[in-house]
Amino acid sequence: MTPPPPPPSSGPAPRPDLTDLPGFTSQRVAVDDGVWLDVAVAGSGTPVVLLHGFPQTRLMWRHVAADLAATGHTVICPDLRGYGASDKPDETGPEVYAKRTMARDIVRLAAALGHDRFALAGHDRGALVAFRAALDHPEAVTRVALLDILPTLDMWDSLHGTSAAVGFHLYLLAQPPGLPEQLLAGSPEAFFGHFLDIWTQDRAALPPEIRAAYLSASAAAIPSITADYRATAGIDVTHDTADRDAGRTLGTPVTVLQQDWGAALGYDAEALWRAWAPDLRHRTVTCGHFMAEEEPGMVAEEIRGLLAR
Repeated sequence: MTPPPPPPSSGPAPRPDLTDLPGFTSQRVAVDDGVWLDVAVAGSGTPVVLLHGFPQTRLMWRHVAADLAATGHTVICPDLRGYGASDKPDETGPEVYAKRTMARDIVRLAAALGHDRFALAGHDRGALVAFRAALDHPEAVTRVALLDILPTLDMWDSLHGTSAAVGFHLYLLAQPPGLPEQLLAGSPEAFFGHFLDIWTQDRAALPPEIRAAYLSASAAAIPSITADYRATAGIDVTHDTADRDAGRTLGTPVTVLQQDWGAALGYDAEALWRAWAPDLRHRTVTCGHFMAEEEPGMVAEEIRGLLAR
């Protein structure tokens, strides 16, 4: 599925003083009517786009991005639509934060930076965007790495009974506009900090200044974060169901890294992924959810291995 041409991307000139990803330059690129993504770029060679997760920004890739940029790759790290320094359009319809829309943003972003074909790595929410981009834009996405996520349909199917309590936020954030935004605004540090704490095994991987940056960015993005999750319980299910019913799969080499949630929730993660990704490398990791910060060397090496396949 070829996206429409991107709007003009003559945003502010790159600024070399970006402090979140040292050695990278940052610029804003138009990807949709009135929507600009803030993106950091460094290196040269095979292009790799890195997509962050919740409740984070592109800052989560700081170690992996530097590693890849130093070893022969052009590394592109955007803040997703609705997150970080990127624009946060109001939710005026289900398509605004559909993963299909967010994936189109990334394809347009890469094209505006001169890359019609590129590899993708996504973590958490970014992995859902990467998954959709690889399904919708096989002409553009050459490889895809997916960190600690299940496909949307399999995720919902795996949550049942009391075990579903582990994913309480998925249900809370999926509620109609109003209540979740009000609840989160009442104590954003407690809400977002909860996930930064319980999903991390090595607390040193998220030093105080990094944790503070994530909390600040998330508190400033509550309406768009809830809209993102609301889409995952609505229009994203519709899109993924249509693809599954049509027998569509990922035609690119895929690497999946994830914790062993299947042991706790009663599913075979590798089997679920193989149904979507015939050319699959699946690895169960022992670190926490934020593996790009807890085990950046391992993640970078897995991405390099994917690119070599």
